[in-house]
Amino acid sequence: MSVLSARNGYRLWAPTYAAETVVTALEERTVEAFAIPVTGKRLLDAACGTGRRLRGALAGLAIGIDLTPEMLPKVQTDQLYAASDVRALPFRSAEFDVVWCRLALGHVPELAAPYTELARVCRPGGHVIVTDFHPEAARAGHRRTFRDESGAVHEIEHYVHTLDGHVRAADAACLTALEHDDRVIGPSVRDFYERADRVSAYDEQIGLPLVLGIVFSRRQ
Repeated sequence: MSVLSARNGYRLWAPTYAAETVVTALEERTVEAFAIPVTGKRLLDAACGTGRRLRGALAGLAIGIDLTPEMLPKVQTDQLYAASDVRALPFRSAEFDVVWCRLALGHVPELAAPYTELARVCRPGGHVIVTDFHPEAARAGHRRTFRDESGAVHEIEHYVHTLDGHVRAADAACLTALEHDDRVIGPSVRDFYERADRVSAYDEQIGLPLVLGIVFSRRQ
């Protein structure tokens, strides 16, 4: 199996990326559990992928950026999108009330630069929500993989970041951790395994943390 950079991997994944997976389903529940309101707010989704999370957000201003231009929506929407790196965001400081960075920081080898940028563009008192592939899942042998249009399986480069690593980098960037969530494989995602005829894998993995989520507040 080939191991691709995030840029090249998501370029290949883009045509089939819209299909929900166990990871994306659990990740969505993680963010919902934090209950940070975005309705009417200025919202940035840093590493937005196809922008699907922004479309139902009801934000007053919704902007998504992604490293891979092929992932961005091709049709006109009410949201704004641009190709950019989370380590160098093209926005003024304190521009947003809520900043999301979801399932992206595992593709970055060091956390200091992205957290500095996520904090910079968030207003004081605003919230930054980060989700990542859980380190326990990585230790159990799970990898960030996908199938391209031909059915070939690829792995995307991934760096394991612990909860403490996230919190330390965020704290140095003036973000205070308020809450974290370890989202585990359980009944809510069993149907994904059933559709793939992999119930035995579900039985082996039940209770394994797959997604780590953290919500931060931007200090003054």
